[in-house]
Amino acid sequence: MPMSPAPNRPDALRTTLSRMGVDGFILPRGDEHLGEYVASCAERLAWLTGFTGSAGLAAILPDRAAVFSDGRYMTQMDQQVDAATWERLHITQTPPAGWLAQHGATLRIGYDPRLTSESALRPFNDAGLTLVPLAENPVDQIWTDRPAPPCTPCVPQPEIWAGQASAAKRDAIAASLRMAGEHALVLSDPASIAWLLNIRGTDVPYTPLSLSFAIVHDDGRVTLFIDPAKVAQQTRDWLGADVTLLPPAALEESLRALAPARVQVDPARNAIWFMQVLEQAGATVIRKDDPCQLPKAIKNPTEQDGSRRAHLLDGVAICRFLHWLDDNAARTTELDAAETLNGFRKDCPDYREESFPAISGAGPNGAIIHYRVTAESNRALRPNEVYLIDSGGQYPFGTTDITRTIWTGPDAPDADARDAFTRVLRGHIALARARFPTGVTGHALDALARHALWEGGLNYDHGTGHGIGSYLSVHEGPATISPVFRPVKLHAGMILSNEPGYYRPGAFGIRLENLHLVQPSNVGEANRSFLEFEVLTLAPFDRRLVDAASLSAAETAWLDAYHARVFESIAPHLQTPARAWLAAACAPLHAG
Repeated sequence: MPMSPAPNRPDALRTTLSRMGVDGFILPRGDEHLGEYVASCAERLAWLTGFTGSAGLAAILPDRAAVFSDGRYMTQMDQQVDAATWERLHITQTPPAGWLAQHGATLRIGYDPRLTSESALRPFNDAGLTLVPLAENPVDQIWTDRPAPPCTPCVPQPEIWAGQASAAKRDAIAASLRMAGEHALVLSDPASIAWLLNIRGTDVPYTPLSLSFAIVHDDGRVTLFIDPAKVAQQTRDWLGADVTLLPPAALEESLRALAPARVQVDPARNAIWFMQVLEQAGATVIRKDDPCQLPKAIKNPTEQDGSRRAHLLDGVAICRFLHWLDDNAARTTELDAAETLNGFRKDCPDYREESFPAISGAGPNGAIIHYRVTAESNRALRPNEVYLIDSGGQYPFGTTDITRTIWTGPDAPDADARDAFTRVLRGHIALARARFPTGVTGHALDALARHALWEGGLNYDHGTGHGIGSYLSVHEGPATISPVFRPVKLHAGMILSNEPGYYRPGAFGIRLENLHLVQPSNVGEANRSFLEFEVLTLAPFDRRLVDAASLSAAETAWLDAYHARVFESIAPHLQTPARAWLAAACAPLHAG
C-alpha cells in the first residue's frame, strides 16, 4: 500500500461517483467490523489519501476534498497527506458534517452502509445533508490491485486462559435477551465474538482476531458467519453443536429470515447496513449497547492472573531493553531501537506479536503523539535529547501496553525537560494513587492526571486512559479515562492505561504509561464501597528526568515503592549486568 497515493485517485473516484449518481462521498477509516486495526484489503483511506493513522475520515466533493483526524495524528497527517489535493483538518475543531454542510449542502453525498455506523452518520443527517447509501464501495471499484481478504486459522482460546466456558457466556447473553423480550442479537465486532466463543485468529495485525459476524439466538445458539477455510475440524469441535457455521455470503439472507423478530443491534458498533436490512425485512431493531462489551472488559480472576503473568514477562523484556538503550543510545536509530525491543520480547516463548506498531520517537519525532517510524522518517538518537518509546505485546494470557520516556545523556537534562517530565510523572502518580467510590466514571478521574500540567499552563490532546483486552485489542471499550464524558462506570476487574503526556512540537514528547487493574479497596465506611488501582506494569521511570525537589513526600514514597517492587519482581530474571543496571535505576529517589 503506497504511503503517497497517485494524485489521480481522487479524480478517478469522482468519475466513479458521478456514474453512481452521487456528487460526493464519505470514507471512514474502519472496515466492515468498524475496527481500529484492519486488514490490508480494508485500508481504503490510506490507499486514497496516504494517511495511515488508525482514526480518520475523508470527504470528497466535486471541487474539493478533506481528510480529518484527531489531535493524536495531526502532525502525521500533515506529513503524509498532499496539501494540494486535500484539506487537512482537526476532526473536533472542524467537524466533517459541518464542513460538508458548508461546501456541499445541496449535493447528494454517498456513503458505504457497511463501513459506517448509525451513530457515526447521525451528525451528517443532523446537518441536513442528502445521504445516499451505495450498494458498492466506489473506492473498491478503482482499487485494481486491492489485496485479497485474509484467511488465517481460527483457533480455540483454552479455558485455562479464558477463565470461563463459552457456553456459560452464551447462556448469560441469551438470558438477557429473553428477559428483555428479544429474540436475537447481531454482533459484527470480532473482539466480542472472540470473547463470546473463546476463539482467536490472526486476520488483522496486532490483534488476535478472526474476522466474522454472528447472530446470537435467545436459546444460546449462535450462527457464526466466517470463511469455512479458516475453521479446522479441531475448532469446529471446540465450538460445539450449538454454533452453526455459515459463509459470510449467507449473512444477508439470514438477517432477513429473522423477521419479524425483535433483534438487538448496537448502533455504534455495527454498520448501519444491519439495521437497514433488518428493518426492510420487517424485523424490529432494538438499539442497545453490545452486551459483550462490559463482561469482556471486567476480567475474571483467571484473566487477571494472566495479565499479571504477561506483564512480568513483558517487564523483563522492557528492562533488558532499557539497559541496552543506556549503553547504545548514541549508536542506534528509532527503527533499530523498536526492533531491538521487539527482539527482547521474542526471546520469551509465550510472546506472539506486538499489540500495536511501536511508537519510537526521538527528539521532535516524540512530539508526534502517534508517530510511526518508517524507513523514510527514521532518525538517529542523538546525545542529550528526549526519546519516547510506546509499545506493547500480545501473550496468549494477556495484552500489554507501556510507554517510557528516556534521556539519552551523557549530560544532565536541562531544567525545561525535567520540569515537563516531572509534571507528567506527578499526574501519573496522582491517578495511580487514586481511591474513588464505586460507580465513578473515568471522566471523573481525568483531571487528576492533568492537574500538575495545568498548574504550569500545559496540557495534552488525548485521553488519559483506555481499556485493555485479555489477549485481544490493546484499545478496548467501553470504559475510558478522558475529558470526554462517557456514562460507563469503572468496575473491579477492568484494566485501563494511565498515560498522561506533554508534547512540544519541534522539540520533544513525554508520555508515561502503566496499565492498572481496578480492584476493590479495603478503605471506606461500612455503607460505602471504594475502588483503587493495582499497577500491573513493571519497569522503572527514568530518574535522570525527575526533578526530585518538585515531588511531594507522598509522591516520592509512591515512586520509591513502585521502583522497589519493579526490582523485586524483575531482577531475578536478569543477568548480572542488567540486574546491576536495574538496581541503580530503581534506587530510592534521594539515594543519588
